[in-house]
Amino acid sequence: MGSTVSMRFGSGGFRFRRSVAIATGLIAVGGLSVFASGAGAAPQPTVDQVQGRINQLTSQFDTVGEQYDQASQQLSAAQSRLSQVRVYLNHADAQFQAAQANVAQTAAAAFEDTGATSIAGVLTSGDPSVVLQQGSLLMELSGSRNAETQQLLTDASQLAGVEQEMQRTESGIATLKSQLADHKNSLGTLISTEKATLASLTVPQQETVQSNSIGANGSSAPQQYTGPTSTQAGQAVAFTYAQLGKPYQWGATGPGSFDCSGLVQAAWAAAGVAIPRDTYEQWAALPHIATSAIQPGDLLYYDGEGHVAMYVGGGYIIDAPQTGEDVEKIPMDTGWYAATFDGAVRP
Repeated sequence: MGSTVSMRFGSGGFRFRRSVAIATGLIAVGGLSVFASGAGAAPQPTVDQVQGRINQLTSQFDTVGEQYDQASQQLSAAQSRLSQVRVYLNHADAQFQAAQANVAQTAAAAFEDTGATSIAGVLTSGDPSVVLQQGSLLMELSGSRNAETQQLLTDASQLAGVEQEMQRTESGIATLKSQLADHKNSLGTLISTEKATLASLTVPQQETVQSNSIGANGSSAPQQYTGPTSTQAGQAVAFTYAQLGKPYQWGATGPGSFDCSGLVQAAWAAAGVAIPRDTYEQWAALPHIATSAIQPGDLLYYDGEGHVAMYVGGGYIIDAPQTGEDVEKIPMDTGWYAATFDGAVRP
């Protein structure tokens, strides 16, 4: 990957990262108007001020990107749960209808003898809550069919519970879909903000800022992995080498694109090891190791555990940096990575 501005800005993407809506257009950086021109304009921000703003945006992008991953994972789990609940619902409904028909057939005459004409409606209602509301009366009138009536009430209670779970699951899915849309909007706003912020600088200044940003000094050119693959760590490293040049995409876990945590999760999955989906869960769940003990295949975390890359040996990491960039091999001591390093774990 080169260091030219055109390559950094390629195809509408940008070198950058995460969070909530921030004003677009003429952006404020540290209280100074970014890129004002003409008479009476505020002073142009310095490279250091813009660099600080870009680093801020990167942290925000990391946070929202991982929130997007979490919501995506929760949505997937909720959708799987909804499929299971539908199966339970069909089964519970069939049991309820069978018990209802059984009681109705054997008890109709007895109920009519008591003058409880409303019971006929209860025993033909498809709503289990109606049956449960009349449970005491049903038991009182059941006589020798007490066991059958009790089974009906049990089945009605089970069906009502499954129906409530179905409603909760569907409501949860709707909420998660709304959260995903909000996260996408936030990420898009952050990208626009970074573009406007960088546009306030001259081309040489832009190159200076970008040389200290995430993904700087990396190469996305294909490289042949020549290391060992006899261990799971070696297999994970080999996988990341094979992904060089593939684009970053929010929430992506391959095979055509990745985000940072999706890349390392897929790499270790290829080696037969399951690790959590997002950076925060990975950091919390996996064994931490000393920086001096880092080995190829270990995962390195940055920016408040909001970003992750894989150490591949020789002082290099492979990373899916951010929107507009590709999976890259980068010196681990590159500016942004060295400045935001949190620690390492070993799956």
